[in-house]
Amino acid sequence: MLDIGRPLDAPPDATGLLPATLDRMAPAHVLISHPHQDHWGLLEEVPAHWTIHCGAATEKLMRLTAGVTGKVIEREFTTWQSDVPFRIGPFTVTPWLTDHSAFDAYMLLIEVGGKRILYSGDFRRHGRKAKLVRRVTDSLPPTVDVLVMEGTNLRQDKSTVSEDHLEADFVRLFRKTPGRVFVAWSGQNIDRTVTLYRACIRAHRVLVVDLYTAEVLSILADYPRLPQPGRKNMTVVITSAFARLYRKKGRGDFVAQMARHGIPARSLADSPGRWVIMVRPSLIRDYQRAGVIPTADDAWSWSMWGGYLDRDDGRRVQEWFDQHGAKRWPLHTSGHASMADLRAFAATVDPGILIPIHGVGWDDEDLTGFPPIRRLADGESIAI
Repeated sequence: MLDIGRPLDAPPDATGLLPATLDRMAPAHVLISHPHQDHWGLLEEVPAHWTIHCGAATEKLMRLTAGVTGKVIEREFTTWQSDVPFRIGPFTVTPWLTDHSAFDAYMLLIEVGGKRILYSGDFRRHGRKAKLVRRVTDSLPPTVDVLVMEGTNLRQDKSTVSEDHLEADFVRLFRKTPGRVFVAWSGQNIDRTVTLYRACIRAHRVLVVDLYTAEVLSILADYPRLPQPGRKNMTVVITSAFARLYRKKGRGDFVAQMARHGIPARSLADSPGRWVIMVRPSLIRDYQRAGVIPTADDAWSWSMWGGYLDRDDGRRVQEWFDQHGAKRWPLHTSGHASMADLRAFAATVDPGILIPIHGVGWDDEDLTGFPPIRRLADGESIAI
């Protein structure tokens, strides 16, 4: 199976989202392309005798995400290495690192019975790892029978500027803002953390991350190019709610470790022109208690998909800044390929057929420039 994701629109308490017939299948293998929940979130519903394969960092990030919600992933993983083929029965699988907003994201080539299937997973060509997509196409065999490809940004007007372009925009924002800059972004969007960190260095500010983002970076400490808490221009804010949550999970040692080079929330009320502060709904109450209240001299940026602002958490963040007169600067770029890049990638692969996933734009009639598209209904099979 290629990924085992939980639908983004599924209610939080929904269960039984996988067909019951899976329990009657022979022992199977699941290949998880990257650590976003819409690609692994139904893992707990997978039969226990199935084998789970993924990248080493993906395993760490999935376990971390589960732990934040108080869950423990009670199963072993078999991890792969990029560019190193491995066998599963008659199948040969070659994982290739790719460019995506998730760390440790892969495309997968599956070869069996003289046929080849390329699974794109989620990808883009405007991030900090864009050259990896070219490496995939350069490494492909002469023929690919099926391309299973995402199309999240088909018929979408989302920004797909480069992370370098976004970094320059943040530098301008940091330099022109007399007070603090608050930024909402995902702690697992490592590219965005790097973008903000680099912008802080250039603008002589300090990036303030929360305990969760600090832990994400800490478990990826083996990757030397990633920023780490405690380095110049980065610190960790120790808020009471997050500290209490970590201690409740038996992680008081991590709180103490981060506190050695972190700061209490009240420090952010002083020297406002120094800080670029991570913000999320779960941090707002502790910020307010510590006297960290937005002002007209401050700015804030929603560096995530704009649709999340229409949900309860997004509205809460927006209302907090609107109430206090902080200026909004929406600076973001999509974690998925633009329509032009999707078309160019599919044309380069030149498969016999393209089976689409991820995206409502696949139902449009006018998709010129793409290989022959074969839309499959749920549960429908196809013989290659």
